[in-house]
This record gives sequence, structure tokens and C-alpha cells, in this order.
Amino acid sequence: MAVVDVYNLQNEKVSELELKDEVFAVPVKPHVLHQVVVGQLHGRRSGNAFAKGRSDVKSSGSKLWRQKGTGRARVGDAASPIRRGGGKAFGPAPRKFTDKVPKKVKKAALRMVLSDKARSDQLTVVNEFTLPEIKTRDFVGVMNRFDVRKALIVTGEMNDSLDKSSRNVPWVKVMNCRGLNVYDLLKYDHLFLDPPAIEKIQEALVV
Repeated sequence: MAVVDVYNLQNEKVSELELKDEVFAVPVKPHVLHQVVVGQLHGRRSGNAFAKGRSDVKSSGSKLWRQKGTGRARVGDAASPIRRGGGKAFGPAPRKFTDKVPKKVKKAALRMVLSDKARSDQLTVVNEFTLPEIKTRDFVGVMNRFDVRKALIVTGEMNDSLDKSSRNVPWVKVMNCRGLNVYDLLKYDHLFLDPPAIEKIQEALVV
């Protein structure tokens, strides 16, 4: 098992913690990560784009003028796509973009990203991420002590003071370990975990 240092909010080492190799020391397969990220982003798309076709436009169905004898080109009804106010030819229609990714593949991708963070020294374990009061300035001060940008903070239990103090900081995201996902792990350069979160993550991801 790998051993990582545990820090307090002053960036001082206070203890050590063992990480399970089944979660934090697995090989990375880029094609698996790609499949999961694409599936996750597709799931966020609403698929509600819609344009009225020829049959959806409210208009008379009669010919605008007779077929022959006028010297003009023959024409159909007013809903024709070539006329102003007519329907859209081959316009978008509601659809589902969802790509179903197996749960085993999602868990495997999470293990890969966590392993990559641990190997590249982008993982920091904090013993307790509790702020004495709700203040954005105090939270930014903590982040400056660790000298990181684009950080994802994952906690075992939701912390109200931490959540509210970080809301106005655009380069930090705070989430509960139940919402951990591959896209956010890849989006943010650095990952902060507390021991309760690590325990729950390992329990959920160990095969």
C-alpha cells in the first residue's frame, strides 16, 4: 500500500495514511477515460432543439397560383421551405444524446484518475477541512498556503462553512464524495481529500 502525508490547513504534516493499491495504483487506459467523459458530457445535453418543418407551419395548403399560364415558376403551398415563413428543411428535432456507460467502466475510470493524481503528486490529504467561520478571504488564504490553482476539494460529509466560503472562488470546486466523477477530476489540476472521503471512496471502488 502507498503511504501519503496528511496535512492540516496550515500546510503542516500531522500524520500519514495508507492508500489501497486497488484504487490509487492502477494503470491508466486513456480510451476508458475518453468513453466515460464523452458519456458524461452527452448526458448533460438537453436535446431539446426543434425547428418547425413543412407540416408544422400553419398555412393554407392550396397552391398560391395556378400551375400554368402565368409565366412564373410553378409553386406549391406557402409552407414550402423555399418561401419566407415556410418550414425548415431537415431542421433539428428533439433527441436523446445519452450514451449508456456500464457501472464497472465508470468505477474503473475513477480508479484510473485517482491513481494518476496520486502518481503525479496532485493529491493532497487534509485531516479536516473545517473553517472557523464563513469567509472567502480565509478560504483563499488556505489555498494560497498550498500554492495550488484549479483545485477540487472532496469531503466525506458536506461542510457548510467550506461550501459557502468557496462559492465565489471560480478556480475551486467543493463536492461530497458521493458526487465524485471523472470529468471534474480531469478538469481540476489538484485534488484535496479528507480521510473520511478516502475511506468512502475506497469502500465504493474496491473490486
